[in-house]
Amino acid sequence: MPVAIRLLEVLKQENTEVHLIITDAAKTVLKYDLCNSKKTIETLEKTADFLYDENDFSVSVASGSFETDGMIIVPCSMKTLSAVANGYADNLVSRSADVCIKHKRNLVIVPRETPLSSIHIENMLKLSRIQNVWIVPPVVGYYFGTKNLEDMENYLVGKIIECFGMEHDLYKKWK
Repeated sequence: MPVAIRLLEVLKQENTEVHLIITDAAKTVLKYDLCNSKKTIETLEKTADFLYDENDFSVSVASGSFETDGMIIVPCSMKTLSAVANGYADNLVSRSADVCIKHKRNLVIVPRETPLSSIHIENMLKLSRIQNVWIVPPVVGYYFGTKNLEDMENYLVGKIIECFGMEHDLYKKWK
């Protein structure tokens, strides 16, 4: 969740319109992930231009006729990963991801699980074979002088937005 918050902060700085879906499960995880932080669910909600309920299929992002640059699922549970990989659009997150896939729009998935089972890896492989789908595991890069959690979050956010061709100075790139 801290990565999701940092990503939203960066997108807001870049004046990127953000449509946010926070699932009930994410709300539960958020409480634990941010227990030692001053940031809250309201922090997430404030950075979004639009906020949707996971069960509302009548909103714009559920339709392919609503054009977007794509979607980022961060963090992505293995349940959501499985739903997306198998076309099971049971909530607005998996439906919106399905729309991105069928319209060949960018879809970035940041998995939340370790260790990974063969089922998880097979679902990721299935998705990675689809045009414009990226699996960006929350792996820390150390080669640019990581000193703290903020550096780690910035590195991961940089990797995520690079999938959309966005320039950034969130970490020092290899030369």
